[in-house]
Amino acid sequence: MRIGIQISSQRVLAALAPLLTVCLMLSPAAQASAVAAGDSAQFAAAFGAKFMDRYWRLHPDDAIPAGYYQVAAIQQVPDEHARAELHRFLSDSLEHLERVRPDALDPATRADRAVLESQLRSEIWDLDEFRSWEWNPSLYNIAQPFDLLLHTEYAPLEQRLRAVLARLDRVPAYYAAAARSIHNPTLEHTALAIEQNGGALELLGPDLDKQIESSSLSAAEKTLMRRRIGAAQAAISAYIAWLKDQQQHLAAGSAHSFRIGREHYEQKFAFDIATGDSASELNQRALAEKERVLTRMDLLTEQLWPKYFPDTAPPAERLERIGTLIRALSMQHVSKAGYTGEVKQLVSDLTQWVQDHHLIAMDPDKPLKVRITPDYQQGATDASIDAPGPYNPGAPTFFNVAPLDSLSPEQAESYLQEYNRWVLPILAIHEAIPGHYVQLIYANKSPSLIKSVFANTATVEGWAVYGERMMMESGYGSDTAEQWLFYYKWNLREICNVLLDYGVHVQGMSEAEALQLLTHEAFQTDEEARGKWRRVQLTAVQLDAYYAGSSAILALRERLKREQAGQFTLEGFNERLLSFGSAPLSLISELVAAPAR
Repeated sequence: MRIGIQISSQRVLAALAPLLTVCLMLSPAAQASAVAAGDSAQFAAAFGAKFMDRYWRLHPDDAIPAGYYQVAAIQQVPDEHARAELHRFLSDSLEHLERVRPDALDPATRADRAVLESQLRSEIWDLDEFRSWEWNPSLYNIAQPFDLLLHTEYAPLEQRLRAVLARLDRVPAYYAAAARSIHNPTLEHTALAIEQNGGALELLGPDLDKQIESSSLSAAEKTLMRRRIGAAQAAISAYIAWLKDQQQHLAAGSAHSFRIGREHYEQKFAFDIATGDSASELNQRALAEKERVLTRMDLLTEQLWPKYFPDTAPPAERLERIGTLIRALSMQHVSKAGYTGEVKQLVSDLTQWVQDHHLIAMDPDKPLKVRITPDYQQGATDASIDAPGPYNPGAPTFFNVAPLDSLSPEQAESYLQEYNRWVLPILAIHEAIPGHYVQLIYANKSPSLIKSVFANTATVEGWAVYGERMMMESGYGSDTAEQWLFYYKWNLREICNVLLDYGVHVQGMSEAEALQLLTHEAFQTDEEARGKWRRVQLTAVQLDAYYAGSSAILALRERLKREQAGQFTLEGFNERLLSFGSAPLSLISELVAAPAR
């Protein structure tokens, strides 16, 4: 099936006739500029609102986080028919896109074209070759769109509940299709699906019933909704039970490996990271950077040792020396009860620091709310940001923090030592200010919807890591040796993310080897290391994004400092960098270096 965005040659010539007439009167350079403007306008028309509406109707669960509520009532059933329809749309769109010559577009539109081409090819590759829909049961979960519809006040409660009511009708078919789609899943993703779909059950529990009761829905609507909730709960429970049954068979040794292998890894890396490196090249750079960071940490340890161990000689071995000091200092941390309150205070303090030091302009009208990570999102990361999409930029951003109440005293102590008094601020910098929270606000303001919607992971994570370095360079943390030591410890964590991810998925790194890397060479606590081991089993390539993106941004910044000499300003660089949304850094580097218009 062809999508309705193709333009006949007659229509194109008719539309361009006035432009071509004008071109005859212009210089060759001006003619090229005018033609580029015309072709760019044609691209915008072909891949504008109608294209995106069709895209979102085939990706309704992704549309709601983006703030595109026109498809709020659509609950897609992930069956073979839906995958075939999506494949036709992606293939037809790619065929149409390939007819648009990149060299005929202005730079910004050329970048849009490249982003869109990568997105289309990536989705086709996933459907045809990577086939995550077949071996990853955790992809099937209704919770996030339902949660956002229920708790994002984009419309009156009754309108949102009616969208939920429509979606609920297809939830039983959704989970039945999910079970039919899955063949030979991984044990790790099966366990995650069981855990997170338990959170989906919670979402359809008593709090939703209270919302229904307090609404002005008719009695008939309330009755129908409760009936559909019951059917949805039964479908989720059946899916969980089916997954548990699968677990027993998979444990016998027939499970799909969570390791994706070299070929898939390099291809996924090319799509997801897009900084110009290959995965193997990034791994080699990370190995060298790890040694440089350890050298700096050793120098700081030598400086701090007499302060904390005045009567004890330092160990002769470098890693033992650094690790001994880090373990001693890590005992200084907030209490379990005070953790969330401390994060909230840090958000306020960081906002003031960024403003006072003119690092980047902040928008006081964009709310940030700190909350415990929702149940259906738990199990993969310790902290995260849920930001509004470009279609609904005024909605609140949530800073999700770990639910420490569920941890044993020993687990909580290990966690708090990892996020001690020096590391917790860096976590808040990364996730919130000036990290993800700020970058995503700027992305939503970008004039390019394509660059904002199809966010590049390395750009998003790379900015957050770059923000950590920028804050340290500005003097945050009183410029103490302790703060720099723990900054480098955190930086080492991001570098070792690459070594861990590549090592596990490509080189066959074992659990014991991974834990040795994380605890002995990166000085992470056992709790943190085991959490990272779980994460690397559930994701691939994502852990590369931090170091890949931040190193690309730093390289670009230093190059522009040299080229622009006295005209360079940090605030100007940061704001121009973020003005291009979440496009791949290979493209942003070209756009930032070009003259501003």
